[in-house]
Amino acid sequence: MLAMSDINCIKHLRNNKGLSISKIEETLGINWRTAKKYADGEQV
Repeated sequence: MLAMSDINCIKHLRNNKGLSISKIEETLGINWRTAKKYADGEQV
């Protein structure tokens, strides 16, 4: 599980910056599935 700050960063990149899952994956160096889970999932 990621730290809350990491989850918030993923959500920020997806919702505010409009980055794709692939771009978030590259930027943060995390797994694609993890990026998708937190970017498009419900608020934790």
